[in-house]
Amino acid sequence: VCLFLMAANVLEEDSMEQDIESPVTIHQPKLPKQAREDLPKNINKECAKRKIQRYVRKDGKCNVHHGNVRETYRYLTDIFTTLVDLKWRFNLLIFVMVYTVTWLFFGMIWWLIAYMRGDMDHIGDSTWTPCVSNLNGFVSAFLFSIETETTIGYGYRVITDKCPEGIILLLVQSVLGSIVNAFMVGCMFVKISQPKKRAETLVFSTNAVISMRDGKLCLMFRVGDLRNSHIVEASIRAKLIKSKQTKEGEFIPLNQTDINVGYYTGDDRLFLVSPLIISHEINQQSPFWEISKAQLPKEELEIVVILEGMVEATGMTCQARSSYITSEILWGYRFTPVLTLEDGFYEVDYNSFHETYETNTPVYSAKELAEMASRAELPLTWSVSSKLDQHAELETEEEEKNQEDQNERNGEVANLENESKV
Repeated sequence: VCLFLMAANVLEEDSMEQDIESPVTIHQPKLPKQAREDLPKNINKECAKRKIQRYVRKDGKCNVHHGNVRETYRYLTDIFTTLVDLKWRFNLLIFVMVYTVTWLFFGMIWWLIAYMRGDMDHIGDSTWTPCVSNLNGFVSAFLFSIETETTIGYGYRVITDKCPEGIILLLVQSVLGSIVNAFMVGCMFVKISQPKKRAETLVFSTNAVISMRDGKLCLMFRVGDLRNSHIVEASIRAKLIKSKQTKEGEFIPLNQTDINVGYYTGDDRLFLVSPLIISHEINQQSPFWEISKAQLPKEELEIVVILEGMVEATGMTCQARSSYITSEILWGYRFTPVLTLEDGFYEVDYNSFHETYETNTPVYSAKELAEMASRAELPLTWSVSSKLDQHAELETEEEEKNQEDQNERNGEVANLENESKV
């Protein structure tokens, strides 16, 4: 047995040395189920933090891709909008292709008319009246098609009155050429004049903050406009994107809930001349009513902010979007002021636009703060801690009275026993 144990130890040491020296990757043994459930929890949390998918990215683009769309014919029914929505490189490619194809198509027809009439066989014959003068091949027919559709008219190649089919083709090409010009030029004009780039100068703060304002817990973020030309009829709204499960067990992914940012008071309509702080009061109607500072990092939610208005220069509607996830919501902070009064004007310091500073803010949820205030039954200016201390003092006094009553009862019982013995 001793020899067997010694041999086993030697083999184990050799295998360990071989494993250390070998460059081959050693596969970890499979862990028990309990170990597998316990070990990856922290790893899964870290991966979940890394894999948080935004519904709307910080630049305002929606992070949603449409897949398995079978009814693709719907895109062709609205071809104008489809062309406008295409990227510039595809739009320019289509623009060049359409003009090139139409010029080639009508150039081929002009060449066929000349070939069928026999104009190619009488090139240079002064007694022969061709359909198109100085048309001697496909290249010249292609050039004549370009001159006709673009109405350039160099005067070297001209149609004659002895060719009725040529006159009809000239009318058809002129009408179709005008339609193609109107369609393509209109598409390019709309794409150029789109106010998407105007939204690039509408900025949102990097973080949202939660702090006290006028004695109430509020969620706040800041918006600003970098241009001197204003956004007319600007309005702001916010949505909470969070999955939920109904009482019947139905799971609703990415459920959208409105966040009131002043709809009933008119504060959602902005005069966006200088940066403004948009505030959402956390009350009983707020989706953040039961969320505290400790619970906030555990929530999987996203706040989507939408700023809309008309561009003052063009009158077209412009929309800018941004979003905030839980890691971008700072509890107990406020925004640094950016507006200062100079000699005869106000100056905005955009270097401090995204800066925040810490402030005293309770870590409790708005619901807990309201319950504390209601139990205290005192004005809001009184502290909750003083009321709790008062309750503690009352409880100690009641305990002392109970103790005295108990002592008196014990004394009376002792006296009765002595009298009975006597």
